[in-house]
Amino acid sequence: MAMETVRFGGDDIENALANMDDKKLDTLAFGAIQLDANGKIIQYNAAEGGITGRDPKSVIGKNFFTDVAPCTQSKEFQGRFKEGVKSGDLNTMFEYVFDYQMTPTKVKVHMKRAISGDTYWIFVKRL
Repeated sequence: MAMETVRFGGDDIENALANMDDKKLDTLAFGAIQLDANGKIIQYNAAEGGITGRDPKSVIGKNFFTDVAPCTQSKEFQGRFKEGVKSGDLNTMFEYVFDYQMTPTKVKVHMKRAISGDTYWIFVKRL
């Protein structure tokens, strides 16, 4: 059985990832972070660790915006997340620069509400 290819920015990306465990998530070619409504990290895959130089295991349970990536505490990033959580309809794509304790890296970010539960995906691709 061929492994399904999950495309960054795909319309139904949240369906494809709904039942992925950490191992499967680690096979993705782009960063995938699952957060709860308050920004606490539930899943953080290997590709994201590669982009940011963080150990995925060490960031689980921490707050993405305050503890792990304070460079995202902006209107463009955290602001969009909070708006989407509030409206219940998070689905936005934009470019950003990650620069907290790392070489500034330009990325494309796709945020989307997860299928079930009160969780949210942040997908990250190097540009």
